[in-house]
Amino acid sequence: MAALPVYVQAPAYYAGEFGVSLAAIGWVLFAARLVDTVQDPWLGRWVDALAQRGRLTGVLAASAVVLILAFAGLWLPPLRGPVLAAWLAAMLILACTAHSVLQISHLAWGARIGSPEQVTRAAAWREGLGLLGVVVASILPAKLATQHDAPFALHGYVAGFAVLLLLGLALLLRAAPSWRGVRSAVTPAWRAAWARPAIRRLLLPYFLNALSVAIPATLAMFYINDRIEAPASAGLFLGGYFAAGAVGLPAWTWLAQRIGAARAWRVGMVLAVLSFASAGLLGAGDTTAYAVVCLFAGLALGADLALPPVLLAERIPAGEQPAGYYGVWNLIGKLALALSGLALSGLSLLGYQPGVPASGGLALPLLYAVLPCAIKLMALWVLSRGIIAVQENAA
Repeated sequence: MAALPVYVQAPAYYAGEFGVSLAAIGWVLFAARLVDTVQDPWLGRWVDALAQRGRLTGVLAASAVVLILAFAGLWLPPLRGPVLAAWLAAMLILACTAHSVLQISHLAWGARIGSPEQVTRAAAWREGLGLLGVVVASILPAKLATQHDAPFALHGYVAGFAVLLLLGLALLLRAAPSWRGVRSAVTPAWRAAWARPAIRRLLLPYFLNALSVAIPATLAMFYINDRIEAPASAGLFLGGYFAAGAVGLPAWTWLAQRIGAARAWRVGMVLAVLSFASAGLLGAGDTTAYAVVCLFAGLALGADLALPPVLLAERIPAGEQPAGYYGVWNLIGKLALALSGLALSGLSLLGYQPGVPASGGLALPLLYAVLPCAIKLMALWVLSRGIIAVQENAA
């Protein structure tokens, strides 16, 4: 419920509601996400050390409180005028840092709960429930922000998020399976992830794939508002996309157990390109066609969410703590998000103006749909070469 508003809805909210320039938002997103990117390997190693000493509980609780406060500050800024861009940057950095601690801990916890089959099933459940939160975040903020009493309504949304986050954390700490091997495991330097060929081969395709997802996520609200010209349906489009991802998760889990997670992920990439490329051809009023694109692209999203963490978990040595590896993993994903923020500045340079549908010519559909599909195909090629290399080494 935090990630989607932060990465997808906040840029359009600050541009439309407060008049912050698109170029400024693009650079703010890039800078804030770059800070978030650089810190993740160290956060992962820190989480490993805390878990090994049994001191993770307090840090998770403090991170949840910081995330709640920063999330509230993001949606309900007390400032206006030129300093608003600086406020946005500060809230993004605080929210992303707290979110990273919680996310890295959660991913690492899931990598150490049992056999590979249990890890795969747990990943599917984790991402499925995460997508449920994303569906809620797709619909509510977009609806609430357009109401007359938007500030009051957004207060309610922030309060609801706070209650659910604290409840979820309490359930995790009280009822989750134990983090196996914590006391005896080695805490690796984050460089170990780069040093292991089996893990290193995953990093470039993961980065390219994450970039292919991050660019349209950053531009989605602008595309819906000014290309499809259906801002009132934004919540439905986003909700359908993520709901389809949740529905498809069991199928990807089933497929991964039969042909392997890497090959199943490649199938998902092909489906994503086949379904999303047509978005570049759509225009004003093509709401039904775009809804179909969202559903099929959402089905492919399930593979992107569930399978890459499983591939990483399979490659982490049994005697080592996993959070350091997931810190590097998060770094790669956050770097993709940071670079995607520059797409907003690129749109501004190409003449696009939010709220002016005809501005920028084909810049918006090209950056939103065509470029991500080209990057996704590169990810597919690199991942395929990595699988071949692994098979040749095994032979």
